Amino acid sequence: MSSPGVHFGDSAAARRLAREVNEEAAGIVRDPPGRFGFFASLPLPDVDAALAELAHALDALGADGVVLETNSHGVYLCDPRPEPLFAALDRRAVTVFLHPTSPVCWGQSALGRPHPMIEFVFDTARTVTDLLMAGVLERPPDLRVIVPHCGGALPVLADRVDGFLRLFQPDRTHAPDAVTQLRRLCYDTAGPAFPRQLPALLNLVGPDRLLYGSDYCWTPAHGVDAHLASVQAAEVPVPGATWQSLTTANARRALSRPAR
Repeated sequence: MSSPGVHFGDSAAARRLAREVNEEAAGIVRDPPGRFGFFASLPLPDVDAALAELAHALDALGADGVVLETNSHGVYLCDPRPEPLFAALDRRAVTVFLHPTSPVCWGQSALGRPHPMIEFVFDTARTVTDLLMAGVLERPPDLRVIVPHCGGALPVLADRVDGFLRLFQPDRTHAPDAVTQLRRLCYDTAGPAFPRQLPALLNLVGPDRLLYGSDYCWTPAHGVDAHLASVQAAEVPVPGATWQSLTTANARRALSRPAR
């Protein structure tokens, strides 16, 4: 379970809402036990409050990770301001689930169309590309990132991003190339995964990187049912596996906490 954005312009209200959302999620996890987990919401762009809520969510509530929006009121993840948060996430080996939102310019760039339609998938590509260019994704294995919606636009942009990374940062010869770094991330199947999105993703990453995602409750129940049916009807990329067994095993591995 996750609730991406809790900051609507009032930092004090965002702190209270993050705590309320996380406490509620922890209560659902406890009753019944063993059925659910949750990603904690953080009141970004207030970094000090986000650090405090991170500690509470992990230490007091037992959160499985955190959910971060692709940008928080125009502050992207590689802005220098959230760096203390990423240092803490890295140090504590926290799983980070990204969730897209619209860029601040969406009123112009969406051209009057529904902004979740393409603005979300491009903002996912924008923030992951920024993480690549800033070197944040060179931190594995401790920093683990889950990218939603089959990677958004990343599968078709990966080679282009890799080319620009080599062109504009040629001194980073010690670092893995962009494609290698993208292959280390996990990707969920939320959204219209078939017939084109998930096959495109599998040209970039191995099947061990796939996690099931439904987008419920933003996608209504009948849409989730249709999405699940399309996934189950598709060929499984691992012989002898089902989509359920594959994504379950991947999720257990992605959400496990390394010994410290």
